[in-house]
Amino acid sequence: MKIMIKLLISLVFVLFYLESSAQTEVSGSVKDAKNKPVASATVTLKSSDGKIAAYSRSNDKGTFTLKVPANTAALTLEVSSLGYKREVLPFSELQKTYNFTLTDAAIDLPTVVINNRPKLKLNGDTLSYQLSDFSNKQDRVLGDVLKKMPGIEVAANGKISYNGKGISNFYIDGDNLLDDKYNIATRTIPKEAVDKVQVIENDQPIKMLRGKSNSDDVALNITIKDEAKLKLIGQASLGAGLPSHFDESANGMMFNKRYKGINYIKANNTGKDPAQDLISHNMSDYLKRLDGSKPNAMLSSGAAGVPDLPQNRYLFNRAGLINVNNLFNLRKEVQLKTNIYYMKDRQQRDYNKYTEIYLPTGDVSYSENQNNTSRPDLFHAQANLNVNRDKSYLNNTFMVDYNPVNYQVGLITNNAPLGQQLNQKMFDVSNELSYMNTLKSGKIYYIYSYLNYANLPEQLSITPGLNEPQFNNGEPYARLTQNSKAPSYYTNNYFSLKHASSTLVQTYKTGFSLQSKQLITTLNAVQANNTSSPATTNAVNDLDWNRSNLYVEGIYEFKSIDEKIQATVKLPATYQNINYQDPGYALDQTLERFYLNPGLSFKYQTGIENYVQLSYNKRNELGTMDDIYRGGILRNYRSLFANDAPLSEKKTNGANLSFNYKKAITMFFFSLQANYSQVNLNTISSSVITDNLQQRIVLPFENDIESYGLSGSISKYLFSLKTTISAGLSWSENTANQIQNGELLPYKNTNNGFKSGIQTKINNNINFNYSINYNQINSKTSANNRAVTRYDQINQQVELSVTMLNNVFVNLTGEHLYTSQSGQNSLSYLFSDLSARYKFNKIRTDLELGVTNLANIKTYRAVYLSSNAFTSGTYEIPGRIAMLKATFNF
Repeated sequence: MKIMIKLLISLVFVLFYLESSAQTEVSGSVKDAKNKPVASATVTLKSSDGKIAAYSRSNDKGTFTLKVPANTAALTLEVSSLGYKREVLPFSELQKTYNFTLTDAAIDLPTVVINNRPKLKLNGDTLSYQLSDFSNKQDRVLGDVLKKMPGIEVAANGKISYNGKGISNFYIDGDNLLDDKYNIATRTIPKEAVDKVQVIENDQPIKMLRGKSNSDDVALNITIKDEAKLKLIGQASLGAGLPSHFDESANGMMFNKRYKGINYIKANNTGKDPAQDLISHNMSDYLKRLDGSKPNAMLSSGAAGVPDLPQNRYLFNRAGLINVNNLFNLRKEVQLKTNIYYMKDRQQRDYNKYTEIYLPTGDVSYSENQNNTSRPDLFHAQANLNVNRDKSYLNNTFMVDYNPVNYQVGLITNNAPLGQQLNQKMFDVSNELSYMNTLKSGKIYYIYSYLNYANLPEQLSITPGLNEPQFNNGEPYARLTQNSKAPSYYTNNYFSLKHASSTLVQTYKTGFSLQSKQLITTLNAVQANNTSSPATTNAVNDLDWNRSNLYVEGIYEFKSIDEKIQATVKLPATYQNINYQDPGYALDQTLERFYLNPGLSFKYQTGIENYVQLSYNKRNELGTMDDIYRGGILRNYRSLFANDAPLSEKKTNGANLSFNYKKAITMFFFSLQANYSQVNLNTISSSVITDNLQQRIVLPFENDIESYGLSGSISKYLFSLKTTISAGLSWSENTANQIQNGELLPYKNTNNGFKSGIQTKINNNINFNYSINYNQINSKTSANNRAVTRYDQINQQVELSVTMLNNVFVNLTGEHLYTSQSGQNSLSYLFSDLSARYKFNKIRTDLELGVTNLANIKTYRAVYLSSNAFTSGTYEIPGRIAMLKATFNF
């Protein structure tokens, strides 16, 4: 028996040895086109009849091993993974290593369709809305529909946000025709021309940086219907109304593969400001990236702002705009783009204002009645060449702006009549060059250069001369004239090298910037005999400013293999040298500073569509020329500014935490943001306020500013009700200090906000929209015994659209504004508009009769009570306007 057992065991070992010796082993790797490992890829060995002979999976490093059975002929080795194209290689017993490179393959996730109701399509980072699912018969242009889409918010100025984050780029069939002036598209492109609206998360427009640079930008792309690509589309409208109003426009646009263009002309005097089309929604980000200040307007014609109303409610204008935007695809991946506009306007503003400032040293008050006529001329031209290839990139933009503005002002201040004339002539020309290419080693080098010249000459003339004790030695005089100009030269240049591995991208940058500016100002008193002399002993500036900046920066971008974790660390170091001098004040100062300004961002993907993001930035920076001029500048008729402090130094610590959650297929979106900022300054603003003059001077004292913020938004489409609902909450608090009439005034301001909206399609012919925006401001200073002041404002808007007989469209809108302040009477205003439109289908023409401001409200009063000031303003606004307009569509 023992012999049999031994023979049996020996036989098992022999069979096992024979089986093992009959197999061979092969290995290899699986990577994607970006040379990143592909984990969990399926590796199969198949026979010629499709049967699986062996099977394995790649590990976290993308490698695999596979045991190959013997005596198997005509084998193939096949690799597949979700999101990639299948790859197949012939198998040979002589080859032991197989390396696969997989290419991306789009995966269309299943679309949810519920009884032919709206649907979204998710493909990777791109979410597609079918425009027709959210539009109705009353909608005319793209912007009318965007505001109804869940997850998308359109602000009053046209700025578009997606799930709480502003978009960085706006594309038309993948082409960036308008940069960030996308109001041109949303207010012009007819809804019938648009097929889909696509939201692109983690957008990276530069092809060679895709997968090699972390991006959390959100872009919007609209796709044009095929039939709209084949022809010129547009419209022409002619409108006339009472009393003495007109509204005309004509536009033409084309969107094909080789050419895209939006060109139009418009003119009106109905309160529609064409300059709203020209808003650059990401201008602050652009200027921050340039890291160079441009001249700002020093002078103004008055201290009062505009009323807290939608602009079309209060604007008296007479405006015309020509806007030309054209993009040419010269060849594959090569584009030439031109954007040119000219706008001329005449705006009228009449108001009276009363202000009372509560100070420990005694209350101060002043009043003003102003009749203001401004005539802005805006000219802008830019040309852009873009070459965007997988291995190289070139982008060059040449830009010029010339914007003269003239103000004629009649003013009565504290019962003293004044005449003012202000002229400003801003000129700005620049060229920006970006070039990238790939070395043989695979590293990317980047060359950047920016050149700019800008100037802003200004002249403010006030007749007759005012405030004789402060100006002209107490003697009467004819006129006070303030002149200012600030020519500026600036350049920023750098070189960077980028190296990308599977999980880490390293970028090293070195560069320099140079700035040379002047501030030349005079404040003169003009006598009755037309002779001129300085108004005060310290009323002249002849300041030279030079700043040089040398910097290096290391940027480290990490992304985990499963792409759940992204982290970016920025370590910039900069050496700054600033020299400024003004011989008239024996001013000659040089500062040298070395700063480290680290930054960190971390993003964790908590789900396929959800993520948490944290960022922290520390920034040290020196002030600008505006902080150190010594001679007094009359900024407006009652504000005299100067400085008596060293150059300000600002230290900022800022942190931001956000959570974004969405279920796109079910159209549910939610976002939450929290932020904190702490700023330390070595200077503080000090004001001396009297009944007829405010003098401000900057003093060398420490000043801390802290701010906190929390906000959230939610949006959901209710399929059964064909309704989009949205809501948002916000809270912010900031503390600051200033000195008024020798007293230190610490301030604490709190702002609470709530907004909500509903857009519903009651049936195929009736649509209803409602929104409410509530804002509460609490303000307090410990310098007086007054209670916390509270300001509450509620803005409600409602719209009812009805379609009758398929070609008659009636639209009724209402807007209610309610304001309440501590210790003041509440204010309430109700504005309403009505329009009726008849569509002649055969001749493609609409005839519309519209009446705005049905209640014929002609004055609007706004009051504001802060912790130590009360302000009341009464503004003249346009009354009822009736317009008849004919629009031809082609």
